[in-house]
Amino acid sequence: MKNITLPIRFGLVTTACLIAYFLILALLGKHTNVFFSLFNGVITGFGIYETLKYTKLREGSSFSYGNGFKAGITTGFVATILFTIFFALYSTELNSTFLDDLSAVWSKNYTNFKGIVFFTVAIMGIATTLVLTLSFMQLFKASNNPKK
Repeated sequence: MKNITLPIRFGLVTTACLIAYFLILALLGKHTNVFFSLFNGVITGFGIYETLKYTKLREGSSFSYGNGFKAGITTGFVATILFTIFFALYSTELNSTFLDDLSAVWSKNYTNFKGIVFFTVAIMGIATTLVLTLSFMQLFKASNNPKK
């Protein structure tokens, strides 16, 4: 259990940052512009990077690719799941016109627009998590090249 507490803590902090960023966009009236959600990748990436950095510092020479990958994935999945839950609550309970405003941007008439949006938010977070964890692990993994 001790090995998973650090990624969960970083996942919670990453979630808080994602929610804060979304609410700032909502205050500015920019939360229906999906291009601002690209910065979510930067926030998630920073959380994953910091998790990997601290995991490597904590484990030292026993740090392995598998342990780092598990830590990065855990951080990203915690952040994605919690942010998706927040997003669902925000768009259905706190601001019930949000999804109507969002669908007006896309000018499509989907029968199950809520489900599509929630699924998209979750898939984007999971895909971002996988890609960034694999990318950052290239920085943190032990090199197989002999030192000169």
